[in-house]
Amino acid sequence: MLSTATKTIQSAELRTQAATARMTPAITAARAAKIQFSVHEYEHDPAASSFGLEAAQKLGLDPQRVFKTLIVELDGGPLGVAVIPVSAMLNMKQCARALGAKKAAMAERRAAERATGYVMGGISPLGQKKRLPSVIDTSALSFATIYVSGGRRGLDLELAAEDLKHLLRASTDSLSSPS
Repeated sequence: MLSTATKTIQSAELRTQAATARMTPAITAARAAKIQFSVHEYEHDPAASSFGLEAAQKLGLDPQRVFKTLIVELDGGPLGVAVIPVSAMLNMKQCARALGAKKAAMAERRAAERATGYVMGGISPLGQKKRLPSVIDTSALSFATIYVSGGRRGLDLELAAEDLKHLLRASTDSLSSPS
């Protein structure tokens, strides 16, 4: 028969293991930076056509406050990161200009996954394998906090846009057009 203290310790260890199992590089990066953030999980529907809009809907949020992370190819070579509202479309000309390039195009799926270490639909701007030049849509600054992918489908992080900007060493610019 286990004592109450032993049961309490085992219960705490199980909770720690469960939390560690959900740990992603994005969460690790946010914790290491000692910023304030919160984790929001939801049941991902594999049939969802838009991962970002699904997150906004399942979390009961305004889609303007939930941001997607897009990986772009700049001038046919290096990659960059654009963080825009899930309800918007990326303006490639504005993105290229903001990242100091002449042209921008969506990166191929494999290149995006290889550079970030994340699977498409779960690409977080935080904790990527390679530090890429990044730009955040200026609309993010109009909210006290925004939501970005936590590094897997069904997981979002809520944090201050200024903290995200600082962690990514990102600039801000007008990047989006309404979809």
